[in-house]
Amino acid sequence: MPFFGFLMACFLFSHFSRRLRHNRARIGDGGCGGGWDGHWGKWERRARREAMRAARGAAREARQRWVAHAPQAAKPLSPEEEAVRRARRRAAAQAGFYAHLMSYLGVIAFLALINLFTTRYPWFIWPALGWGMGIFSHWMAVFGSHMLRERYFEPAVDRELRRERATMQTEKQASIDELSSSIAHEIRNPIAAAKSLVQQMGEDPTSVENVEYAKVALEELERVEHRVSHLLKYAKEEDYSFALVNLANVVDSALTQLRAKLDSAKVSVSRNYIAGPTVQADAEKLRQVFANVVDNAIDALATVPEGRRIDLFVENGNGLATVRVRDNGCGIAPEKLDRIFNPFFTTKERGTGLGMAISKKIVEAHEGAIEVASEVGRGTEFKVTLPMPARS
Repeated sequence: MPFFGFLMACFLFSHFSRRLRHNRARIGDGGCGGGWDGHWGKWERRARREAMRAARGAAREARQRWVAHAPQAAKPLSPEEEAVRRARRRAAAQAGFYAHLMSYLGVIAFLALINLFTTRYPWFIWPALGWGMGIFSHWMAVFGSHMLRERYFEPAVDRELRRERATMQTEKQASIDELSSSIAHEIRNPIAAAKSLVQQMGEDPTSVENVEYAKVALEELERVEHRVSHLLKYAKEEDYSFALVNLANVVDSALTQLRAKLDSAKVSVSRNYIAGPTVQADAEKLRQVFANVVDNAIDALATVPEGRRIDLFVENGNGLATVRVRDNGCGIAPEKLDRIFNPFFTTKERGTGLGMAISKKIVEAHEGAIEVASEVGRGTEFKVTLPMPARS
């Protein structure tokens, strides 16, 4: 019956719409010279203009209301306000659970009462079990997760953090002990030598050898001063001035700095690059690193009778810029290779043992890495890797 009523309404609407269009056409074709049709068009255009004006006004008011009530940028909350906010959320969640539980108990009690008066089969158990699973899930979300986190997860995280701190503290203490021992050894020996020479001078003030003793004592004290200054430089947190620099130009400046020593040692340098990549770095600090590596290579070539050679490579790939310095010197023994970057470790007779430690510190400040590979009797290769700037 409602379907036939709907069909009748559609038929009447179509019929009267057709009659209305027919009457408008007759009025327009009548003897009034189209006056009625012109009046009808004018009224329609006026109505359209009023509707457009009303729509624009409504849109303007809606925009103004939206701007007035637009959400402002949230201000960062203080720790106390954030704690209060979390406490309120937790209290609201607990209140929601208890309301859910009371609703569950009331409905299930009502269903149990109806079951008692209607049939002996306990059918109310099934909705109680289904809803009970929802109650349990709600409890786990509000209380269970918090209990599990406090009882199991947080203690496990605390234990792991304590273990990591203990390991770091042990490694730090071992590093401090090794550094202290190295400092004591490097300073005590020159001072003991100078002390012995001064004592000999005191025993025989008129000895002719006192001038030589005094010269040696001054050299030992200058050695101590030199090592202390290097130690202070190593321990000092220096400021870095980062800028876009060409890595090949930095390597070339290090070679220019050591040109006199290269020529006197009769070492040939092979530059296996034309133009290098651009990196974000402190050019002066990087020049110090490459100069130190090349200087060590020159010293390592002192035992090579002829054909002394240093090969330099500047490469880039996979977002990294790499500089490799290879020599054909005497090489480094495997037991010494792992200690090459330790402070005060040196294979030279007059070295301070801080050059490579400072170089590693500078490279790591550039978020890079410095590695060494060596084979006794064949030479050593140092590799410095630096990240290239991201392309915008």
